[in-house]
Amino acid sequence: LPLCFPEKLWKMLESDQFRSIWWSEGGKCVAINNDLFKVEVLGRGVCQRVFNTRHIKSVIRQLNLYGFTKVQRDFQRSASLPEFLSEEAAASAHSQILYYYNPSFNRAHPWLLGTCKRR
Repeated sequence: LPLCFPEKLWKMLESDQFRSIWWSEGGKCVAINNDLFKVEVLGRGVCQRVFNTRHIKSVIRQLNLYGFTKVQRDFQRSASLPEFLSEEAAASAHSQILYYYNPSFNRAHPWLLGTCKRR
């Protein structure tokens, strides 16, 4: 049987084959490096394709359909200009990372995967 979207996502996260997607927040969030994901996952040939799309928006739509919500990262800003500029550069690189959370999608609780249903 073909795997459903959450099962494919889980297998990707547990695999050492992908550098563009990983567990974050101690296994409670999915982190996706937007640019790298487009090349590494969505840019694959038809035979090697994980998802039936080449567009990140379609993957995000699937995440939303399965109850994932986007998590924003808050950065504390420093008062000094040099620190602020270095933090700004880090935040800019960090903005390429998308974080998604679903209470039923947790690395420590794989049995909850079965409760991830499409809305």
